[in-house]
Amino acid sequence: MSTMSTQAVPILMYHAVGHAPAKAAYGLSVSPGAFAGQMELLGERGFTPLTTTDLAAAWRSGGTLPRRPVLITFDDGYEGVHRHALPVLAKHGFPATVFVTTGWLRGPYETGGALDTMLDWEQVRELAATGTEIGGHSHTHPQLDQLAPADLSSEVGRCREIVAEQLGREPASFAYPFGYSDRRVRQAVRSAGYAQALAVGNAQARRRQGPYALERVTVRRSTGMDEFERLVEGRAIGRNFARDRALTKGYALVRRSRQLAGRTLRGARQRGA
Repeated sequence: MSTMSTQAVPILMYHAVGHAPAKAAYGLSVSPGAFAGQMELLGERGFTPLTTTDLAAAWRSGGTLPRRPVLITFDDGYEGVHRHALPVLAKHGFPATVFVTTGWLRGPYETGGALDTMLDWEQVRELAATGTEIGGHSHTHPQLDQLAPADLSSEVGRCREIVAEQLGREPASFAYPFGYSDRRVRQAVRSAGYAQALAVGNAQARRRQGPYALERVTVRRSTGMDEFERLVEGRAIGRNFARDRALTKGYALVRRSRQLAGRTLRGARQRGA
């Protein structure tokens, strides 16, 4: 351990890994070959993958991090993470964090709405047994900042309860669906018992962001090796995601308008009750 905990850390955000994912999941997927090549690059360049809990614990304590830390994270819980990504991670001895949408996974809690074939709970347990951290990603993958307080609490709490029931231990980390959060959402995640949470932001994570707003960079089907190298090295990230950030800012205004409209409607209903 030699690197100071104040440095910027790339947190890679993956979704599906597959040869021919469903159309709805395609853009945010990567091919098995691309994923293998990306992990090979991390190994060759001397990066040290950590789990989300490892990073947050080091920053919370003011400790140090290993040389060239990086986080490998997967959102939603696609079956290809077990089929294609796990063997590659095992080959390199890399830990990762998988954030599961509990209502999308195959099994007794399934609610529908998944974009592609998802993990089942036996596969989730196998991932956990290899050292993969299993985190929460809500129960049905809604825009959490648009929910009424009771629904918000249910989404983050139900997810945590199901993961704990299936794995025998409560998840410590959370990732916001779509990357959307506000102060109310972050407080709900904290109150549910999660110790840290990840957003998107398409920037490297820094300690000053706080444990409930750590930023990640998106890895897509279109991410070539040159771009991937720039992402993990922290070079030209702003240019790579300029369009994404512009769209995010625009949609943030739309979401805030919807929030205000929703609160006004709920208030009118309560007054009329």
